[in-house]
Amino acid sequence: MQSTAEQRALKLSIAVTLLSGAVGILGGLMTGSRAIMFDGMYSFVDVLLTFASLAVSKLLMQETSRRFQYGYWHFEPLVAAGESALLVTACVYAVINGVQGLMSDGHQVAYGHGLLWAGLMCVTGFAMAAYMNRLARLQNSILLGVDARAWLLSGFLSLALLLGYAIAVALTGSAHDEWVPYVDPAVLLCIALALLPVPLRTLRAAFRDVLEVAPEELDRQVRSVMDALVTERGFLGYSSHVARIGRGRFVEIHILVAPDYRVETVGAVDDIRREVAARLDAAWPQVWLTVDVTADPSYM
Repeated sequence: MQSTAEQRALKLSIAVTLLSGAVGILGGLMTGSRAIMFDGMYSFVDVLLTFASLAVSKLLMQETSRRFQYGYWHFEPLVAAGESALLVTACVYAVINGVQGLMSDGHQVAYGHGLLWAGLMCVTGFAMAAYMNRLARLQNSILLGVDARAWLLSGFLSLALLLGYAIAVALTGSAHDEWVPYVDPAVLLCIALALLPVPLRTLRAAFRDVLEVAPEELDRQVRSVMDALVTERGFLGYSSHVARIGRGRFVEIHILVAPDYRVETVGAVDDIRREVAARLDAAWPQVWLTVDVTADPSYM
């Protein structure tokens, strides 16, 4: 059910993004604004990324296979990394475009019409960002989270254009009329530089998952639970290994006991596993939990 809701949200995002892209390119052609044209092209690129997210979302619903025995969790951070890398590229392109515009004496833009377009796209961007972010939190979805940040980026870009074009309209016909052609590239440059850290942070987090860097919070939680359990049950020690891949969590725990440690039934060992799972709130299939008991330190 969770993945179905995720897919519906991504399909909605695709539809709205396609519409925004078409309006953006049309608006850019009508107003002569490179910034508006860039925003429209960015929207179409974002559609391709959202299609990739939708494909991964469907893949996560499938059962494990002999080829992918741990499931398809690893595709999620890979897609997030790819999307974030393209967003970084888009921001860098916008910076270059803005610098070129400033160095070439700017260009003429129909700022009045651009003001109306920027206002419409600003409202759309922030509304979609809020909606997708709420769904991402409810469903713990990296894919929806990345999509929400993409809409947030689009919303802030439109807001910057809105403010810039309002200034340009105010300057038109005034004593500072010569600065009007520079507004479009200047606003594009400023917003691109300001928003570049957003996809960079997402890219960093995605690469941590791809490289299976141990998440500190999960590692602390496992150590806290096991420290208490070792004390309570009189075990000799333990070792633990954790990893996060997308929304999947992988926890492996080896418990060291004395060679003469007696286990009456296999069920007693299962009770230990169930207790660890309960304390960690490890629910399948989001958490792959492995707990074994050994008297041989070499297995630690």
